Amino acid sequence: MNTFEVYSNSSAATLSMGKKIGSNLAPGSIIALSGELGCGKTLLTRGICEGLGVPPRHVSSPTFVLVNEYKGRLPVFHMDLYRLGDIDDGFEIGIMDYFNRAEAGVMLIEWAEKMISLLPPDMLRVEFEILGDKKRRIKFSSNNEKFGAVFKGLK
Repeated sequence: MNTFEVYSNSSAATLSMGKKIGSNLAPGSIIALSGELGCGKTLLTRGICEGLGVPPRHVSSPTFVLVNEYKGRLPVFHMDLYRLGDIDDGFEIGIMDYFNRAEAGVMLIEWAEKMISLLPPDMLRVEFEILGDKKRRIKFSSNNEKFGAVFKGLK
């Protein structure tokens, strides 16, 4: 398992980190973001999308629609599972169908801990911890070498 931990002291730092990640992603990347409300999941997602060539103003949390799709260097499927209750809800929204579509693009899943057992093992996990008003600990982990460029880009 590859792990990497970083600290962010500002929104700008989190956004910049996201851009670096997005610029190093390959097709078929699934990123599972977890952490409490307001920890920076959507901000990092906005940066990742910008690194993939999606204008940041187009990126918003799909809390009520569940999935937003963006066109960039790769297609981006941005899910927000906040409103889902259990795994059955995941099947109802067709989460498994999105895995097939994401093979040619990138899938970003906020509140991924709600459906973690449905996610493929080769994902990149991103776990946020709030340490203060603006300070965050962000832990990245993956058991797949395809995220090696992402880890190198963050160092």
